[in-house]
Amino acid sequence: MTPALFLSLAAAQPAATVPAPAVPAAADFRARLPEDEVIYFLLPDRFDNGEIRNDRGGLKGGPLQTGFDPTRKGFYQGGDLKGLVRRLDYLQGMGITAIWFAPIFKNKPVQGGKGQESAGYHGYWVTDFTRVDPHFGENDDFKAFVDAAHARGMKVYMDIITNHTADVIKFAECEAANACPYRSIADYPYQRQGGVGGKAINSGFLGETIRTAENFAKLTDPNYAYSLNTDAKERNVKVPDWLNDPLLYHNRGDSTFSGESSTQGDFVGLDDLMTENPRVVQGMIEVYGSWIDRFGIDGFRIDTARHVNPEFWQQFAPAMLARAKAKGIPNFHIFGEVANDDFSPGFLAKHTVEDKLPAVLDFAFKQAALRSLASGQPTEIWREFLNQDVLYAGGKASARQLPTFLGNHDQGRFAYYVREGNKNASPEELLARVSLGHVLMFAWRGVPTVYYGDEQGFVGDGGDQDSRETMFPSKTAVYLDNKLLGTTRTNAVANFETGHPLYRLIAELAKIRTGSEALRRGDSRLLAAEDKPGLLAFSRSAPSEEVIVAVNTSAQPITRNVAVAADISALASLSGTCPAAPIAPGTVRITLPAFGHVICRAAR
Repeated sequence: MTPALFLSLAAAQPAATVPAPAVPAAADFRARLPEDEVIYFLLPDRFDNGEIRNDRGGLKGGPLQTGFDPTRKGFYQGGDLKGLVRRLDYLQGMGITAIWFAPIFKNKPVQGGKGQESAGYHGYWVTDFTRVDPHFGENDDFKAFVDAAHARGMKVYMDIITNHTADVIKFAECEAANACPYRSIADYPYQRQGGVGGKAINSGFLGETIRTAENFAKLTDPNYAYSLNTDAKERNVKVPDWLNDPLLYHNRGDSTFSGESSTQGDFVGLDDLMTENPRVVQGMIEVYGSWIDRFGIDGFRIDTARHVNPEFWQQFAPAMLARAKAKGIPNFHIFGEVANDDFSPGFLAKHTVEDKLPAVLDFAFKQAALRSLASGQPTEIWREFLNQDVLYAGGKASARQLPTFLGNHDQGRFAYYVREGNKNASPEELLARVSLGHVLMFAWRGVPTVYYGDEQGFVGDGGDQDSRETMFPSKTAVYLDNKLLGTTRTNAVANFETGHPLYRLIAELAKIRTGSEALRRGDSRLLAAEDKPGLLAFSRSAPSEEVIVAVNTSAQPITRNVAVAADISALASLSGTCPAAPIAPGTVRITLPAFGHVICRAAR
């Protein structure tokens, strides 16, 4: 679509809802492969508030006790499972087939030193891995949500954590400074208390690399790097109970996110589980296997996967796939978070080879989209990106299962970076650039993953808390001053507008993708790219069809000849204005407006 068309769509709000893509009957949704899905990622606390009585999670007191304060971006805002259930029509109307949400487990409500407190609204500070956080509802509410989604043929993906728990374990040496620098194995060996010159402890323990129960039975004292000084009131707060044993944690202080500390250190103070210990491996298999058994969920996104030793994943992932298969879930989707800001598909692929994770989030796609549409880099970067798909375990077929995304709750929204990289661009141009990013995401190989609010033109002010606005009316000052794309609305009102141009575009793209075997499961081949912003053309081929996609990443209209298969006789438009036929055998001439696109089905 052109900027002018987007303007007309925005002016026409509210418009008729785009018809939802055909959804398989509830009995058939299990048969879909991971690459068949259109994923929507959300934070339950920020999506919709369906039950105000659980806003404080059943706790008494003020924000520092309950975690609830809708005026502050780092505290609970009120969203919950009942709110999510009542918006299933909205999600299905956009063509969403799988819902992935931030962790739903019970969290420590508030953490942080004095004056630096924030709440566990995001779900990553778990104390009880067996139940829903009361701020979101109860386990019965979760069952009602899963059942409602499944009745519509929609899948449910849980966000899980095995790397750490909430910050409960405390160290005496850190109390005054409120910081715990990482203490290495070389300087603070397991066999000495407080350093190489300390008292002998843990006789016979051979280190965490000997991953046997017999070896870990000899680890009896956790005070090798720091002296434990946990508050008595919190020593038994974790569920299951085995998580309260300090010997099952690394206890070496805060990670620097490099070297040894990457897998041994606490993630910003969070208690880092000793995932080398067989007790932890089996405990986590049972914890998450029970969510499959009890609720029949369809997939896991694994938080901080790169900060866990590979041997853990080599046992955990197959166990989860087997548990799901036993439950009648043959296409359980597992993908790990391997956060990486570099354009490095090989770095991501390593975790499917060494860790044997079935898939990882495609951070490289996000970087390619940012470089093309926020930074104006040449479209040639996509050639090397596609060439590296062979590095994934399983090669190109596995690459099709990688969730592709434009932005997220940690790194910020795609629209924010597009705006920052094009400060002189008009609102129309920014909307066109953001829209083209979504076209690429839906047409490229992988599983398109929409970050909640993007379909309403949310921009945010950066990463982390600044990209976690509420979809329901906000009371937070840093959200209320945001200017949205494609609309005159603000975050002061509910934003579930089915007439928003980005909502309508996503619905259109989801319908095209859902109806195309080539776009869901097809092989990819680069057809054309340039050493400047401009043409990027590629094909997606499956046994039943071939689809040709071309986009223009530049601010000027272009006309280019593109080499295609010589036996293609005609092209039918799925989106945009496709040429009716080749101008010569094996050549099609494509004309695109600024930031325009075409998606064409080839005929032979």
